[in-house]
Amino acid sequence: MNNKKCIIFDLDGTLLYTLEDLKNSVNFALNKSGFKERSLDEIRMFVGNGIEILVRKSVPDNITEEEFKTCFENFKSHYKIHSEDNTKEYNGITELLKILKCKGFLLAVVSNKADFAVNTLCAKYFDGLLDIAFGEREGIKRKPCPDSVNEVVKILGVEKENCYYVGDSEVDVKTAHNAEIKCIACTWGFRSKNVLENEKPEYIIDSPEEILRIVGVNE
Repeated sequence: MNNKKCIIFDLDGTLLYTLEDLKNSVNFALNKSGFKERSLDEIRMFVGNGIEILVRKSVPDNITEEEFKTCFENFKSHYKIHSEDNTKEYNGITELLKILKCKGFLLAVVSNKADFAVNTLCAKYFDGLLDIAFGEREGIKRKPCPDSVNEVVKILGVEKENCYYVGDSEVDVKTAHNAEIKCIACTWGFRSKNVLENEKPEYIIDSPEEILRIVGVNE
């Protein structure tokens, strides 16, 4: 183990605004199956636990498992092509990552998003800035289970006392707590400040640059 500090980020709602593309792919799949479309606010509340649960929450309650599988496959095929149509990084994120990288921090992403999408988006927006990017993978339990965070900590060879997890949802706060690392909850993502406060993260921030103060970096 080394003494380097490590910051692990959620992706959707933390580093990237991805809601429009998720909504469009969900509604494409729902339309193909003849189901009612979902609003942006509904999708906002459905995200956070991976794309399968996103689609399960979006489809009608009374459908068969076969109908769900068809809808889910249509979502995935559409999202693979359209995951970058409206996605954009939040203001100040790239600047933050560059400063942290320059100061010697190890930087990672752990997301419940499909691994193919995590790696595609991270390569496009944050190429050369991340040490590892981890999406949902077979055999590793998704957040809020700590398994994916623990795997990243192990791969990077860092001590948990030197780690922070940054996320925008109750799932992220629970993940950090379950992994026994400090949580920085951000209010610019997909959940309200009240939702985050209820989960009792160590820190709540309103802008990316606040992370620098928390981790002891002076620009």
